[in-house]
Amino acid sequence: MKINKFGEVILDESDIIRGLYTGKFDDLSTIMVDDIDLVNKFNGACKLNADNFPKLKLYEEYAGTIETFDSENQKQWFMPPEYKNLEIDAYLLDLCITDDELQRVAEELELFYQYDMIDVLKYLKYLIDTMRSNDIVWGVGRGSSVASYCLYLLGVHKINSLKYNLDIHEFLK
Repeated sequence: MKINKFGEVILDESDIIRGLYTGKFDDLSTIMVDDIDLVNKFNGACKLNADNFPKLKLYEEYAGTIETFDSENQKQWFMPPEYKNLEIDAYLLDLCITDDELQRVAEELELFYQYDMIDVLKYLKYLIDTMRSNDIVWGVGRGSSVASYCLYLLGVHKINSLKYNLDIHEFLK
């Protein structure tokens, strides 16, 4: 198995066999392989024996930058329209009580826009709402994400970065 600079996993023959044998692959059409002979051999066998079986696809190197790769993939996230269209700025600002909170959220939102990560906030709102509605427990907080007061307001973590004077730049570098 290899992982490219975009975080995509490229499997070899033994990875595929192991995954099929253990039942870990739900959709083979999402699996990328960089060996054209393996792809042709596998897909040919499927055509002969089980034409409805998902086919492997040949890995093709992405030509863009990591930033465009991330941006394009963020647009493909499953998120109901009410979250895609959510005015996350207004939502977060409405949660603020003090001037310090308003100032911090405004500063963070500016950075989230600068790094083109507003959709991340919308998705996290959807994810947290989904976990809450399904009684799924998640962690208290870890790593640099606890430096974000916006993530605290969304419920991603339980660490009040204002209270502990954590610098947002630790998260959004």
